[in-house]
Amino acid sequence: MLRFGTDGVRGVALSELTPQYVASLGTAAARVLGSGTWLIGRDTRESGPALEAALVHGLRAAGALVVRCGVVPTPALAHFSSTHQSPAAMITASHNPFSDNGVKIFAAGGSKLSDDVEQQLEAQLEAGLLVVDDAELDAAALDADAGVSDIDSLIDGYVQHVVELFPVAALAGLRVVVDCANGAMSVAAPAALRVLGADVVVTNAEPNGTNINAGCGATHTAPLAHAVLEHGAHAGLAFDGDGDRVIAIDDAGNVVDGDRLIALTALQLQAEGELTDDTVVVTVMSNIGFHRAMRDAGITVVTTAVGDRYVLEALDAGNYAIGGEQSGHVIYRHVATTGDGLLAGLKLLQRVHDSHQPLSAMAAAVMQSFPQVLVNVTVKERHPDIADELCDEIAAASDELGNDGRVLVRPSGTEPLIRVMVEASTDELAETIAARLADVVRARFA
Repeated sequence: MLRFGTDGVRGVALSELTPQYVASLGTAAARVLGSGTWLIGRDTRESGPALEAALVHGLRAAGALVVRCGVVPTPALAHFSSTHQSPAAMITASHNPFSDNGVKIFAAGGSKLSDDVEQQLEAQLEAGLLVVDDAELDAAALDADAGVSDIDSLIDGYVQHVVELFPVAALAGLRVVVDCANGAMSVAAPAALRVLGADVVVTNAEPNGTNINAGCGATHTAPLAHAVLEHGAHAGLAFDGDGDRVIAIDDAGNVVDGDRLIALTALQLQAEGELTDDTVVVTVMSNIGFHRAMRDAGITVVTTAVGDRYVLEALDAGNYAIGGEQSGHVIYRHVATTGDGLLAGLKLLQRVHDSHQPLSAMAAAVMQSFPQVLVNVTVKERHPDIADELCDEIAAASDELGNDGRVLVRPSGTEPLIRVMVEASTDELAETIAARLADVVRARFA
């Protein structure tokens, strides 16, 4: 049985993440979170409609009413969940290739689930709540239009919600290249940018079911960097497949990752007196350079485990204003319940517009990144205690790096991988130590 990772359940679509499993998950979700009205969204993967039909079938089997929102960004679905106070489920595998899919579940109000609630769902699934045969799923798939909302109006509502957070013509005069990853932001992101006055060049906004994240988007930013330079743009924005994260490209073609986005935001909020307790929340993946920049600015950093839901929990615990992940999840907690790539990207562009400085200068000045190397090692099974299993090797590498580096070895929360991350004073040293530790992982666990 699939287990919940850092962002819902995820697996190879229709084989690991089967319609039968998704239907059972729907029943379990309705029993744990309530059988009122549920909102369902999906990204652009070809497996989305079949899994949507299965999820709807499972929810209805437990007495839930279902509103299908169609292809919408994850932050849009979370916004609808918040405004309607309804639980919601997003069918997406985020930045993964089209062959994968997954389900992210939001409690009523638009917040990700706690560990306790996920454990309750897993317990319900293990109890075998729903047995679904192929004929029932075929019938559910034929009922694909039942309960479908006016998708265009939903997207328009989300765009209006985001745009209303900014002054009129907040981006006037900016040329922006946007990479929609052939995903769920393909309509909303260009629309919002244009409403706010930007001159927009749109790339990878023609989803066909199999091209989501394919050599594009937040995990493949080289084509966007080339396009920014080609078009003489002030910046570029690259989304992932479901739109809850963003990576920027500056006017010189350099990557502006989540660490820099969060650092720029924290400093601006601090200057405006809006940074609650002068505190920001990030995960263990954030660069040493981020921590040093925040320390120098008198900003406290709260560090969580990897996963934007852990960031959200810490934000709520302290009523903090901003947090996120190096990967591009950025949560403006006082206006959103989850990471919103569009909101984060627009906030960044507004700073560029208002400061009259090139993004390249702003991003370079905010922090100095330490070289960071990440090696992913495929393993046969989950190793949740991998750091303990390699404690001696990690300690030796940490001693070698001293105060100018660090080592993080952890299991992926979404894939059968062990992630080995090393930061060091030089690229060569980081690469050497990361390769050494990755070899140890392969020898023992691959």
